[in-house]
Amino acid sequence: MDYGEIMIGGLKLMVFGMGMVYIFLVIMIGAMKVMEVALRPFATLLDPPAAAPAQKSSGSSEDAKLAAVAAAVVARMIKK
Repeated sequence: MDYGEIMIGGLKLMVFGMGMVYIFLVIMIGAMKVMEVALRPFATLLDPPAAAPAQKSSGSSEDAKLAAVAAAVVARMIKK
């Protein structure tokens, strides 16, 4: 076998493999759509998602503490 035949064989194998992956993905997406339609009546049986906890709006006191800690670290490093 010469170099050209090996390259053609490799290209054929690559196209075949990529085609199989594409076909698998199309089938998987179709199956997911069918499952979505089939399970839609049961969606009301699930509990609603929990609400996210409220974030604190006052971050200035936390920032002040962080700045104080950073200043203390810098001061200690300068003394060494």
